[in-house]
Amino acid sequence: MSEQLELANDSIGTKQLRLQWITLILAFVIVVGKICAFWLTSSNAILTDALEGLVNVLAGLVGLYAIYLAKLPKDENHPYGHGKVEFISAAIEGGLISLAGVVMVLRAIVGFFDPTEVERVDIGTTLIALTGVINYVWGFYLVKTGKKIRSLVIESSGEHLKSDAYTTLGLVIGLLFLWFFPLSWIDNALAIAFGLFISYNGYRIIRKSLAGIMDEADQQLIESLIEHLDQHRSPNWIDIHNLRVVKYGTQLHIDAHLTVPWYFDVKAMHDEVELLNEVVNHLCGSKVEMFVHVDPCIEGSCAICPMKNCEHRKQSFQKSVSWKWENITRNQKHQLEEAHSQLNSSNQTFQ
Repeated sequence: MSEQLELANDSIGTKQLRLQWITLILAFVIVVGKICAFWLTSSNAILTDALEGLVNVLAGLVGLYAIYLAKLPKDENHPYGHGKVEFISAAIEGGLISLAGVVMVLRAIVGFFDPTEVERVDIGTTLIALTGVINYVWGFYLVKTGKKIRSLVIESSGEHLKSDAYTTLGLVIGLLFLWFFPLSWIDNALAIAFGLFISYNGYRIIRKSLAGIMDEADQQLIESLIEHLDQHRSPNWIDIHNLRVVKYGTQLHIDAHLTVPWYFDVKAMHDEVELLNEVVNHLCGSKVEMFVHVDPCIEGSCAICPMKNCEHRKQSFQKSVSWKWENITRNQKHQLEEAHSQLNSSNQTFQ
């Protein structure tokens, strides 16, 4: 299992590096096109797009180095690997985007007091539109791939490129308007609007990266995992509780308590843990490290235990508890409320 995990990590890491190299090369080509468009038109609005393109190149370099570090094997100082560096890389990228947006807004404000005549809008609009199409197509692919391999660096790069394409679309519409109404203030107004929009996108990336650094629970991921476990549960899994999922870049670390019959020997317990590992890996892929604590069942567990022919049953089976976010993440064995009340009542009578 560990060898398969390492092979999967190497394969995904190699794919990340390849995608990041392609992204970097495309970013460089696109920023050259945008700079040419600005040189031809002297448009502040196009300059804002060119500055964001330059940020794409810088962010691509940072992301490339982050992926290289994330690929490094675990060591004594980093027992969970180096995957967290992806969140730091995303935060740097978000900071650069926000800074570029602020620079764009300031440059446009100055443009109101020192207007510049915009020229060759038709050629500039064509170049910008072409870069937008390239950005959106590649960004869409990166987001889809980043989610599939759970790489925040790849996903955030894709989201950035898509937002860049949306900005470019708005810019093209504004430039067409400017073509028919050649007023300098329109150009500066567009630059301010896009600068603010880009700054907000940068903030969103920073927020997402900080959530990863702070190990904020990914509710969507956990709920999909809970649903998968509930659908593929073994009759020997009386309950799973205290479930926690932590992201280290593309690596997932999952902690859980698994309740099994108290009379199982070590081998039987180990088999159930391995089965749980297989079920989780079927959903999340092989880039998962699981730490499972095995708990023995208690008398109150009998009411929710579907095991047949159990010689040690204290109560009849009533119904299975559906695993949901509210109960599977709590550090408490699952019981039916009525069964729990009956058990407490019998204990008090005995006393």
